[in-house]
Amino acid sequence: MGFYEEHILPRGIDWVLSGKRFHAVRERAVTGARGAVLEVGLGSGLNLPFYPDAVEKLYALDPSRVARKLATRRIRRAPFPVEFAALKENGVIDLPDQSVDAVVTTFTLCTIPDAPAALKEFQRVLKPGGVYHFLEHGRDPDPDIARWQDRWNPIQKCIAGGCHVNRPIAKLIEDSGFTLHECENFYLDGPKLFTYMYGGKAVVGGTV
Repeated sequence: MGFYEEHILPRGIDWVLSGKRFHAVRERAVTGARGAVLEVGLGSGLNLPFYPDAVEKLYALDPSRVARKLATRRIRRAPFPVEFAALKENGVIDLPDQSVDAVVTTFTLCTIPDAPAALKEFQRVLKPGGVYHFLEHGRDPDPDIARWQDRWNPIQKCIAGGCHVNRPIAKLIEDSGFTLHECENFYLDGPKLFTYMYGGKAVVGGTV
């Protein structure tokens, strides 16, 4: 990582995504999480205050050393233990098969280089009956906005650490083998280029 990606970008993301307008959607995203949870893309820990009491332990995954440092205060305040998991060079999460009850991503799938492979990893570590909770921005269904997202995307990737504004989140999740249990689409306040949201839950076969 360069200086910008390692030191400036994590602080910028923390500042942008820590506003009160995100509180309700974060709380909704983690509703129902329980037991052992893996949060991929912990960042500065902005979801930690919103996890329900049923969570017993959180495994956290984030490549940014500065983001992990920014999360320290929120980790100390969490009512459950937080343990950082490692990501191996081959993209495998250093957790056993069927080891967590839930996987959570918020504002993360946009940036993962190989999102389909990551979603397969989520399925590997989920226990039978486990749930994938997601809150992600992505491709707008309006063709005019989507065209502008495609045009802007190369710039976005350069200035936002590999973030894509045009990923079809629901399709990615379903194509990986998940079944969507819930998927709510809505806009956050701000330019529509960046604010079309996908929020919900997915499972590997069966129901929640």
